Amino acid sequence: MDYILKKYCPRIDFDSYEDFAENFRIDVPDNFNFGYDVVDEWARVEPDKKALVWIDDDGDHREFTFTDISRLSNRIANSFVALGIKKGDVVLSILRRRWEYWVLASAMCKIGATIVPATIQLTRKDIAYRANTAEVTAIVCVNDDYVCDQTELALAESPTVKHKIVVAGEREGWVSFDKLLEEGPEEWVRPTGEAATKLDDIMLMYFTSGTTGNAKAVMHSYKHPLGHIVTAKYWQQVQENCLHMSVTDSGWAKFGWGKIYGQWICGATVFCYDMKKFVPAKLLQVMQDFDLRTFCAPPTMYRFMLQEDVEKYDLSSIVNFATAGEPLNADVTIRWERFTGKRIREGFGQSEGPALIANFPWVEPHPGSMGKPNPLCHIKLLDDDGREVEDGEEGAICITQLKSAYPPGLFVGYCNNPEKTAEAVGGDYYNLHDMAWRDSDGYYSFVGRNDDVIKCSGYRIGPFEVESALVAHPAVVECAVTATPDPKGIRGNVVKATIVLARGYTPSDELTRELQNHVKRTTAPYKYPRVVEYVDELPKTVGGKIKRKLIRHNDGVKDE
Repeated sequence: MDYILKKYCPRIDFDSYEDFAENFRIDVPDNFNFGYDVVDEWARVEPDKKALVWIDDDGDHREFTFTDISRLSNRIANSFVALGIKKGDVVLSILRRRWEYWVLASAMCKIGATIVPATIQLTRKDIAYRANTAEVTAIVCVNDDYVCDQTELALAESPTVKHKIVVAGEREGWVSFDKLLEEGPEEWVRPTGEAATKLDDIMLMYFTSGTTGNAKAVMHSYKHPLGHIVTAKYWQQVQENCLHMSVTDSGWAKFGWGKIYGQWICGATVFCYDMKKFVPAKLLQVMQDFDLRTFCAPPTMYRFMLQEDVEKYDLSSIVNFATAGEPLNADVTIRWERFTGKRIREGFGQSEGPALIANFPWVEPHPGSMGKPNPLCHIKLLDDDGREVEDGEEGAICITQLKSAYPPGLFVGYCNNPEKTAEAVGGDYYNLHDMAWRDSDGYYSFVGRNDDVIKCSGYRIGPFEVESALVAHPAVVECAVTATPDPKGIRGNVVKATIVLARGYTPSDELTRELQNHVKRTTAPYKYPRVVEYVDELPKTVGGKIKRKLIRHNDGVKDE
């Protein structure tokens, strides 16, 4: 048990969070490559070990061992090399949740090419921007009319792209991934010397959500998968040979967090439901039917599942529920525990790294708290002058000691942007520009993005606290709290709540007053939303994060 994990972690069992924080470490070898040292190594030592269980809405059900993934990735690596794709090239993938993504990602590691995951929601402009920023050589797309049409339109503006490859079927003018799988030889020899990958080569590139301008291309080296040992083993608490499900599209960084790297290092079996649309009741049914052991989904999905009759589903096989992507409101985890007997363990991080703060096994989750820091990341809360703040004070979340202890899993820079790279990770610490505070027990609580904090009548108001108060009311499914100009022209900016209502509720002046009074009772009275707007859905990035900046912009608020 834990065969691969023990190769990189001198110690994997700990008695307390303090023991974990003081003694956990990862030994990074000089030539680590996920394709060879995880996928192929599991295939060598346990040929029948199950790697992936994949289902979709059409009734298709596929299961893959590590031997299957190893052989299929060899075939794709050989076929891609025959096309002219080589070490150092960049491949953009738009594959939804298709099983082929795991094969492609493993093959790219073996070739030494960089993979750029992207979501199916991208437009022509988005695809061209990514292709040109990352100097993409090939694009691999799921056989979807919208995705392929947008890609073809983007190719006219993307001169570096030489190949377009379609997955799950054939398309005129496209190379068939299925045929490449059939035709590629199964034998592949790990390159040596100059042809071998180096630890600092770029393995993976994520484009950020773009909540504050153009998306940046976040570069991760071949060390990156090792950083997700903490994510998978100690936050999601995956178990070897058991099913773990993270709900995410392959185009998001959360896929790397929850569906491949740390999970396979730990020997867990990844479970994937390739849903066409999120239907809460259907997801709950899948969670029940497949004997999952661990589960992770964004807070929004928990909120919508709580609109269903959760008690009628048997989720007892799941020993750990986790969440990340947006802050988790305390009311959600309290209600989830009421129905399932288990609290949701929140984790916090960015596309730029692994789980940075989380509710680890020895940390009793406090509703509304993100938990405690990843011991590899040396996290501190700093003020504008770079000084550490006291307990109870707000500060920017920063990863320190970059010069002496650069954590495995943290990004190494932004593609073709040396100025932004130097600004972000060229100094002693990396500032995430997310605000938080720490209590006397060492728990961290999220306040908001630095740009999202509301300044009103001399007060600084964190949107998350007001949002948490609102979603505790049964009428509210989700909401976004932002600054908006005072309609009365007295205060400058005031607090606004943009709200999606639960089933059975309709907008009214009476409901608005009820929600305002509810916030006054739940938190400090001055924080209540003086302006309330009801919408069918909130504006979100392709990564699912709420676009508070867009709401502010539409209301005429200028960011400082």
